[in-house]
Amino acid sequence: MKIQGSTVLVTGANRGLGLAFAKALLAAGARKVYAGARDPSTVTLAGVVPVKLDVTRPEDAAAAAALASDVDIVINNAGITGGIPLLDAREGQHDLRRIMETNLYGIHNVSVAFAPVLKKNGGGALVNMLSALSWISLPSTSAYSVSKAAAWALTNSLRNELREQGTQVLGIHAGYIDTDMVSHVDAPKASPDDIAQRTLEALERGDSEILADDTAKQVKAGFNAPRAAYLGAA
Repeated sequence: MKIQGSTVLVTGANRGLGLAFAKALLAAGARKVYAGARDPSTVTLAGVVPVKLDVTRPEDAAAAAALASDVDIVINNAGITGGIPLLDAREGQHDLRRIMETNLYGIHNVSVAFAPVLKKNGGGALVNMLSALSWISLPSTSAYSVSKAAAWALTNSLRNELREQGTQVLGIHAGYIDTDMVSHVDAPKASPDDIAQRTLEALERGDSEILADDTAKQVKAGFNAPRAAYLGAA
């Protein structure tokens, strides 16, 4: 998939990694970049087209697909996190549902709306921002890890369903990225600009999956440890 001359939609493009994607796409010669955000007035990057898009609302996704009918790359970047334990009797299930609405059903809503657009425009590519936490769970990331594990499975299923129409489906796994979402976390973090650049390189290679930083590579390698990484500490 060539970036130069392409038309791209990025969800959650008003800040953080989404903003880095938008900048990298413009620098790589994308013809047009639609920047999706719940509040399009928060999109301030020059050269992009702001689009109202709350990914939890199928009607927003459908309206965005009607507006951006020339898109040939969709980057599902929008995501949220939380820290309430799954077994918290008062808020655990509510928090899990809230996170799943964005991190899983948001990807599904956008993919359903834009799959026909990608088909009409020659196949194109669908990119889903996943995580090293698709494969492991930490005490503070339980609900987020559930949502990303489900999004990984969704990505693999979408790849099967979109293969016939010639759509490249790329899953991106990374550890902590230096954005507002994890500003409270004291741990090594990848640069959002680096993750965006590596994603575009993977798109152009035709990859189906990218381990975009050392954390993702280490976690994936941990599948082969005597006690697999996803099982956690004994």
